[in-house]
Amino acid sequence: MGPNPFLGVIFHWIGGFCSATNFIPFRGIKRWSWEIYWLIQGVAAWLIAPTVLAVIFVPHPFDIIRAAPSRSLFYTMLFGILWGVGGLTFGLAIRYLGIGLGYAIALGFCTGFGTLAPPIYNHQWHAITHEKSGLVTLAGVALSLIAIAVSGAAGASKEHEITAEDKAISGERDYSFVKGLFVAIFAGIMSAFFAIALDFGKPIGDLTHTQLIAAGRPELYANLPILIVLLWGGFITNFIWSAILIARNHSVRQFAGEPGDNPMGTATVTGETLEAVDPRGLLLKIGPSTLVANYLFAAAAGVIWYFQFFFYSMGQTKMGKYDFASWTLHMASIIIFANLWGIVLKEWRDTSRRTRILVACGLLLLIGSTVVVGYGSYIKANSPAVHAQL
Repeated sequence: MGPNPFLGVIFHWIGGFCSATNFIPFRGIKRWSWEIYWLIQGVAAWLIAPTVLAVIFVPHPFDIIRAAPSRSLFYTMLFGILWGVGGLTFGLAIRYLGIGLGYAIALGFCTGFGTLAPPIYNHQWHAITHEKSGLVTLAGVALSLIAIAVSGAAGASKEHEITAEDKAISGERDYSFVKGLFVAIFAGIMSAFFAIALDFGKPIGDLTHTQLIAAGRPELYANLPILIVLLWGGFITNFIWSAILIARNHSVRQFAGEPGDNPMGTATVTGETLEAVDPRGLLLKIGPSTLVANYLFAAAAGVIWYFQFFFYSMGQTKMGKYDFASWTLHMASIIIFANLWGIVLKEWRDTSRRTRILVACGLLLLIGSTVVVGYGSYIKANSPAVHAQL
């Protein structure tokens, strides 16, 4: 099976939906501190899910990893560790900015850096900028960055329009545009190392591709062993930081039911004030059913998170030579669905007409950018040179 950019875009959209949805289960977690459920979702997302899915769809994935070049393994894990810093701070960006705006700003920087760094490193920039397909693809990248700037303007406008009580209703009790902006910029740049790690993991993918063809299995799953190595690196970073927070906050007993506080939970209101809460209830041990639910919510968030890259890896195999544009498609689709979730969760509640227009414009521009990038890859996949090689 050769390149099929249309199918690739569909896979990227599915992956984007999974990424934008993975924070939703966190909102159901009760009386757990951030570091507790972040670590649990990390075990599910970065250790269990990639291993299980690779074993299901790829013959002998760990034999492939052992046979891979040591340089590829080293740099894939190294950049996975650096990406882990971005993933860690990304969670804080969502905490400070909300789902819609946090995704838009953080992933905006992640889009530009993660899309352009691999072709520049691989000395493909000159060729890309001298072909029609490459220029169309780059135009799509530029359009996505414009859309993200518009989304950022909507967030700045929102900052001056909603009350603390409105933020509590939508699960944004720690909303801070300035603090969140700096965190989101850093998180976005560091998160882009995921794309670079995937690029260094291509020798692992090539070995997997050969193994899949020999076994008569679809080549769609060629990148799954890369994700195992990459996410090991990401888990190292997040485990260390979560362990530091657990030690500093003395929150280890929360795993067994001691109560904490979920900063991403929602607060109920009645009229103009927060609903009265009996403080004695906050000191009681978490009940067994609530504790089990917390574990399930955190694990579900992790599994949903992993599926974004499960579909991303399949989409990347269908984008032809311009698979570097996969990163832009993935980021843009995440922001699209995150904005939709933001609307559903009333994160833009009580904002002005101007702010809502900015949100809508940013969303439409992002949708347009995915179409443009997909079209650029389509041109390349159907060029005479490509057909001559097939």
